[in-house]
Amino acid sequence: MLSDLYPSRKGTEPQILLRHDPVVYTDLQDGLVLTREQKEDFDRNGFLVLTNFFSDIEIRLLQRELEDLRLKSENIRQHREVISEPQSGDIRSIFRIHKNSRVFEKLSRDARLVNVARDILADDVYIHQSRLNYKPGFEGREFYWHSDFETWHVEDGLPNMRAISISVTLTENTPQNGALMMIPSSHRDFISCVGETPEEHYKESLKKQEYGVPDHHSLEYLANKGGIEQVTGPAGTVVIFDSNIMHGSNGNITPYSRSNAFFVYNSVQNRIRAPFGSLSPRPEFIAARKEIEIVMPEENALLSSSAQNWQQASRRTAG
Repeated sequence: MLSDLYPSRKGTEPQILLRHDPVVYTDLQDGLVLTREQKEDFDRNGFLVLTNFFSDIEIRLLQRELEDLRLKSENIRQHREVISEPQSGDIRSIFRIHKNSRVFEKLSRDARLVNVARDILADDVYIHQSRLNYKPGFEGREFYWHSDFETWHVEDGLPNMRAISISVTLTENTPQNGALMMIPSSHRDFISCVGETPEEHYKESLKKQEYGVPDHHSLEYLANKGGIEQVTGPAGTVVIFDSNIMHGSNGNITPYSRSNAFFVYNSVQNRIRAPFGSLSPRPEFIAARKEIEIVMPEENALLSSSAQNWQQASRRTAG
């Protein structure tokens, strides 16, 4: 039986536990995409922000697909992969986008993203989870402070911290519209939370998380030690962050939506087991358990095949 290195939601008091896993699994040298300095920054802070990653045509392609999927999802709100805001009913998230969209499937295999994951994790990778987060204007609710790994460990059975998230901003992310906030260096500590998790908790947690939420004293400790940084930038900004970093975002009461695509790349040696919280496994669209496909990096993925057709059509329309 695999030992639980990161027990959580089992005790009556929160705990701050030291991390047992590496952050960067490769040598701190220039890699496929990342430089030595970038790896060192990621190892120290737990996240890295890259700009000028995509061309204008790639960004426009992604933005058009973002809107097409939102409009399509309006008609299938009851589909379990489509998550709505708890009060307004606006689309909050769409999961499993790399399986439901040809464009985002291409993005998930883009060599620039996949090789970042390989640079950090030193292994072949597969997609543990993918989603679009819309955070619509006026009604977009907050995402409270949390460590993704805590949830993936307790509710999915992810054994170790050998996974990273890569977020691609699809709209401008500003301080006003609820940009992502990070606590630098918080990935070095694991916050063991309290509260026994109900079965099928995901049905509520995807709208508003109430279990696996860190206590105020632990959050204050992390923030006093590392500070809080907000990740802002134009559409096309890439944010890479460790699975255990403490992060969250404020609500959005501006007229301007804040939309991002997320891909969680996990090492093939870190496949999920039985949930450590003694729960029934969450559905496949939230945590890949059966659909384990090594992601092979593809050069110029967005500008190939169907994406090229869209590019040509866009140019004809402009002309």
